[in-house]
Amino acid sequence: MRTAIVTREGFEKLQQELNFLWREERPEITKKVAWAASLGDRSENADYQYNKKRLREIDRRVRYLRKSIENLKIVDYSPEQEGKVFFGAWVEVENDDGQQLTFRIVGYDEIFGRKGYISIDSPMARALLKKEVDDEAVVNTPDGDKCWYINKIYYHLPQ
Repeated sequence: MRTAIVTREGFEKLQQELNFLWREERPEITKKVAWAASLGDRSENADYQYNKKRLREIDRRVRYLRKSIENLKIVDYSPEQEGKVFFGAWVEVENDDGQQLTFRIVGYDEIFGRKGYISIDSPMARALLKKEVDDEAVVNTPDGDKCWYINKIYYHLPQ
């Protein structure tokens, strides 16, 4: 497994998820499975079957998180990044049609279930890296090249 990068915030969220699954949800589900198993016939016991399935899902996610966390490299903000697009930046872009997008460039493990986050490996992020406000970024898409202009770059959400 290759080393992946992650923001400190993203790393902490993955740690929290792992701790919650392992210390809280898994013991609770294990109790439910044991209780449902004690009722006898498991073949038609919906509680047993559902919770056993949930236990497998938790175990699979825990294995994935443990492996992933071992191979993550935390990339912290550095003042030298100010004014340019780098990993961890919030970027507001606009196209010629006036469509505006705002998103944060993060590691692959951070994008799931998070609106407004894009992977550092995405075509948009690749096109924006090292650019400054008012620069033009040409993004290669399946529909052809699309042009975006950078309106804002920030590394801390405005209060």
